[in-house]
Order: sequence, then structure tokens, then C-alpha cells
Amino acid sequence: MGINNQKTRIAAALLATMLCTTSRPVQAQSTPATSITNDLPKRLPVQLVDDLHSAFGEHHARAVHAKGIILQGIFSPSAEAKTLTKAAVFDGAVPIIVRFSNFTGIPDIPDTKLDANPRGFALKFLLADGSNLDIVTHSFNGFPVSSSSDFSLLLRASGPKVAKPTPLDDFLATHPSAKTFLTTQKAPPESFATAAYFRVNSFLFTDATNRSHYVRYRFVPDAGEHYLDDAALKTKTPTYLADEISTRVAAQPVRFVWYAQIAEATDKIEDPSLAWPENRQLVKLGVITINRLDPNTVAADKSLLFLPGSLLPGIEIADPMLTVRNASYPASFHERQ
Repeated sequence: MGINNQKTRIAAALLATMLCTTSRPVQAQSTPATSITNDLPKRLPVQLVDDLHSAFGEHHARAVHAKGIILQGIFSPSAEAKTLTKAAVFDGAVPIIVRFSNFTGIPDIPDTKLDANPRGFALKFLLADGSNLDIVTHSFNGFPVSSSSDFSLLLRASGPKVAKPTPLDDFLATHPSAKTFLTTQKAPPESFATAAYFRVNSFLFTDATNRSHYVRYRFVPDAGEHYLDDAALKTKTPTYLADEISTRVAAQPVRFVWYAQIAEATDKIEDPSLAWPENRQLVKLGVITINRLDPNTVAADKSLLFLPGSLLPGIEIADPMLTVRNASYPASFHERQ
């Protein structure tokens, strides 16, 4: 499907998200919206939050990635970034807020639990004009399913344990990407600063000459990727990741390189369950430097909202799942207030 046709359909989905969302604005598209994607039934964004609560419990916290730690820093763009997009985030240095987290909606899940994978890394870029760019990533290159409706079914199948074959067994038998996601996670990292993170939904980058590319993001740790073996894991405390990153950033800045992975014609733009091949071109967008802790009060964490559909001119949504996720985050936000 051509870029212009995809943009028309994606714009329709994005308009629906804007109507559902009352928090930070989503960048509007200029293409007229004439229909709503089938991946965005009226109640699905709220339903996903309910489904997450059914899987993890309702704790008046974030519906997912509930346990986390907030830090601050600066983003320094590369010269190459402007060859891909005209987005203002790449015009110069930008202050950022970041939040590392564990998976699940359980606020006190031990950092040592394998169920705490994948780890999360969310970023909020604070532009001088008051606009934001929000990015939400996790430490697995892929998503368990290809659509938001299937994600809802997966969460419901992950409910209370029953006799085999369980609803989850049945779901995994027909959704191999979900089985891969659940069974091939890496070991817990040595540090939040030693894991790579991936934005598995796709975006459309457009430069100043109106040339466009489909991209996905990845953040590669300057310290390298390092994970714990079983013996090392047994020596760690339930809060070792937050403790370690606090000590690390007090001693020296933590850095990640932000890359755009460039799609080729055969890549699935709208299916986040499929990783693009590793031989795809990576373009360096800049360096994330994290240099201090945020106060990390309960109120600060509850009030921090990342909207993955908060975009800028030059960056557009290219995966309808992201529009649903963008409408789900405010539903979770309002619940935890």
C-alpha cells in the first residue's frame, strides 16, 4: 500500500484518538478523515485498561509498568536526524524527563522477577514552545500481538488459573508471536542502563523536502547490554534496579544512542509483533544523556503522563495500534488520580 493511502487511513484513526483524549494534544494531520479504523472500536481504549487490571489487579497505579523511577537529562540531536525529518526536536538540545520501569501493573513487583520483563523506558522531550514529544519503549524487539483487539483477548486469557488447556494455552496455540514474546525474554538486566529498548510501533518521518520514510526507534545503551545469570540474580534485592540506577547516575551520566531503523518495502509497517530484519539501515538520531534523579514522590509519579501519540510536525503515526494506546493512557491516568 502506498504512503499516501496509508496516511489517509492513519489520519482517520488519529482523529478518533483526539476525540477520546483530553490530556496533552496530539499532532493533527492535514489529510481528511472519512472513516475510523476497525482497530479502534468505541470502547477499546478503556477496555484495555480494564483488561490490564483483570490481569494484574487494580492498584490505583499505572495499569502497566506500575513500578518505576523518574530521572531527568538532555537530548542532543545528530546532524543525520534532519535528513529524515523536519521535527523540531532535532533542531537543538532539548531537556527530557525519563522513566524506567518494570512490566506489569503490580506496583511492588520485585525487580528480580522474570515477570518484570520487558523493562520499560519512557521519554518526554520538553520543547521550548511548550510542546512535547513522548516515546514509550520496552526491552523486547516486538509486541505479543499485531492488533489492539488481540491484545485485549490476550489479557483476558491471562486471567485466573484454571485446568489445562487454559484460555491462555488456547490463545498461544493460535498466536505464535505471543508465545515468542512470553517465552524468549532476556534475563533481568544488570541495570536499567544496560538494556536496549525498542519502540515497536512504526512512524512516518517526513523531511523538509517532503520525502518520507517509515521508521521504528531503538535506544542502545552506551554502557553496552549486560544481563544477570542465575547466580548473580540470587544476590539482588527486590529494588536493585532502582537502587543501582540511582547510584550510577549520581556518579556519572547515563547515555543511550537513539536510532531510527528504516523500513524497506517488504517490512510490515502495521504489525508490531514482527521485528524488522537486523540488516535494515540504522540512522543515529542523537544521544540521550540522563544526569540526575527526579524527586520521585508518589504525587510526581502519578502526575507524569506519557502519551505515545504526542507527536510533532514531521512525525506521524504509521501503526493504528498506537492510536488505541494513546487513548488508553489517559484512561489509566485519570484512574490513578
